[in-house]
Amino acid sequence: MIGESSSACGAELSFERLLHEAVHGIAAARGVRDTSRAGRYHNRRFLAIAEELGLDHSEEPHPSSGFSLVVLNPEARKRYRPTIDRLQRALKAHTVATTAADTSRTFRGPAARHGSSGGGVRVKAVCDCGRNVRVVPSVLAQAPIMCGGCGQPFRIPEAVSVG
Repeated sequence: MIGESSSACGAELSFERLLHEAVHGIAAARGVRDTSRAGRYHNRRFLAIAEELGLDHSEEPHPSSGFSLVVLNPEARKRYRPTIDRLQRALKAHTVATTAADTSRTFRGPAARHGSSGGGVRVKAVCDCGRNVRVVPSVLAQAPIMCGGCGQPFRIPEAVSVG
């Protein structure tokens, strides 16, 4: 649930993302349709459940993602602080364990939080003519996605080394 891009954003943002996904789980358990447009648009039913968990949306709904971009309110931040701190320690331990043998850290960057439908972190795939698409790597691994401009398959460029 917490991938490289999420953990690189810090424990609090990762915890907000977990709560966001919990809202979808609660909605499913209650039989509530909380999104539309193939899971991209988060409606007011999503927001109502999010508020139950201590998440707020301070702006008008985003035109394409609705109320997807939710953040912890101050009371919830205080209530969840011990859990967020434990998550921070776990993320740090995981980072140490997974980078001990590999000194070259790689990071592709977080997906736009409000643009994800929960199907995985999308990354940029490019073709030889310069066009690009955002795709979940596992989807691209299943079969090539061909460019309509040049007829060549899209590919994920090599990760950029950091540090």
